Amino acid sequence: MIVNSATIYASQQKLQQNEQVAEHLLLVKKIALHLLARLPASVELDDLQQAGLLGLLSAVRSYSSDQGASFATYAGIRIKGAMLDELRKQSWAPRSIHQKSRRIEEAVRKVEAVKGGPASDQDIADTMDISLEQYRNLLNETTGCELLFIEDDALQQETETSAGPETILQDERFRDFLATNLSELPEKEKMVMALYYQEELNLREIGSILEVSESRVSQIHSQALIRLRSKMTDWVS
Repeated sequence: MIVNSATIYASQQKLQQNEQVAEHLLLVKKIALHLLARLPASVELDDLQQAGLLGLLSAVRSYSSDQGASFATYAGIRIKGAMLDELRKQSWAPRSIHQKSRRIEEAVRKVEAVKGGPASDQDIADTMDISLEQYRNLLNETTGCELLFIEDDALQQETETSAGPETILQDERFRDFLATNLSELPEKEKMVMALYYQEELNLREIGSILEVSESRVSQIHSQALIRLRSKMTDWVS
């Protein structure tokens, strides 16, 4: 029986793809756990991992070394995007939560326009005419609503344009603008963002470093994202 070269090549390619999937299953779980830390209890780890696996399979099929990124980097974007897309489809964050987040965002924008600098927790609470405790409770309620808000907004735009989340995140002007705004965050918020996104520590580990509770880290993180969103209206909806 003669086996032609095309059949051999197809078999080798399939074997290589299966090996890539097996090698990156832990990456799927790692990303799922990282996201799950800031999501409501109703979100299941298995659901995130299943969506992430689909993203990994898509990455394996579409990756090319000509894209200028390693497979792990490319796959990470695809996996995370698939998870966020699944969350969006499930409408996991009620509209009321989004409205509360927007209220905080508007207060931040108003205070910082007057002060010309970062708004403190108390400044924001005063502007919203609520107590500091009520404000921090609001931050707890909106935890997860701002989840990787840049990617989430990009995914929503993907249904309307040909530009996917990778295109938006790789836009040089966008990266520069984001970097500038990150550098202007209050020190504690800047540190939380760096430890969470760059060092990939979880909220408990960050709390140990900052000597605050895990809940407080979550509040700081939510406030940092809301503060960023308030300055980036030209980029996010």
